[in-house]
Amino acid sequence: MVSRYCLRLAKALVFLIFPTLAFAEEAPRLALPVACELGRSCFIQNYVDADPTASARDHQCGTLSYDGHNGTDFRLPTMAAQRAGVEVLAAAAGRVLRRRDGVPDESVRGNGSASVKGVECGNAILIEHPDGWQTQYCHMARGSLRVDVGDRVEAGQPIGRIGLSGLTEYPHLHFIVRHRGEIADPFAYGASPSACGGGRMLWEPALVPVLEYRPRSVLNAGFATASVSMATLEADTERKPDINAPALVAYLRGIGLKAGDVQTLVLSGPSGQELAKHEAQKLERNQAQSLVFAGVRKPATGWDKGTYRGQYRVLRNGNAVLERSFDIDLQ
Repeated sequence: MVSRYCLRLAKALVFLIFPTLAFAEEAPRLALPVACELGRSCFIQNYVDADPTASARDHQCGTLSYDGHNGTDFRLPTMAAQRAGVEVLAAAAGRVLRRRDGVPDESVRGNGSASVKGVECGNAILIEHPDGWQTQYCHMARGSLRVDVGDRVEAGQPIGRIGLSGLTEYPHLHFIVRHRGEIADPFAYGASPSACGGGRMLWEPALVPVLEYRPRSVLNAGFATASVSMATLEADTERKPDINAPALVAYLRGIGLKAGDVQTLVLSGPSGQELAKHEAQKLERNQAQSLVFAGVRKPATGWDKGTYRGQYRVLRNGNAVLERSFDIDLQ
């Protein structure tokens, strides 16, 4: 029988000769911590800030982060989606170390950040895993937590639901990974502070295509009967058009837009004719989210029956970097 000393010596030699392999063995493979479809029913709004200075950048040297951001934000597109319920899942097997519940689901837009001082993470769960790893789950819905301190959990097990508690303006899960007390970026673990796209992913291999980096995304797209705002989009209260609608407005909210981007939205009718067009000014700065819309009043003869289309495009230096088409049928 091989002695424990020999096993420890062999492990140490493996680390010295093949440090990357040994490093990989101690890191967990993370499951997706949210029960939603990335790019359709939920989106990554922000990544870990990889810049050690007062500036900010994500692991791809992009703009999807802000100074000091220590986790990954999995965002829902509307409050209606949050109210319908989206489960938060344990990313790896472990034991519940701490939990907090009872923080209201309220955006700090109304009450200010001072209202959540000391409970910025909101309703939350902290899970410890082997070898000094921890995962933390913030901004969960009040009353939704399903596990208690000391409980054992398995990867993929529901532990609560996405909420709006703590220091947040929109419904999302703020997911933090730590190793021996230090923040670990699950998209670029071990990357050099000066690297772009370095390090390695801690996610399960099957998730790599799903978690593909998207510098820009479409968060909401649809049609309304009047102009829309960020607030009405969040609340999902805009009226859906029908054949008697007084106006037809195509709208789209994008996230991750960059300085220099030019957004265009065209509304066309059933025969392909252009009914309205909105071409926004070139963005002067990076924007976490941007809303554009184009609309037209109902003609005196009423709406032609058929399919109406919104066509959205983002141009950068004359090249399309994001496009989306969306339709509505009026009968």
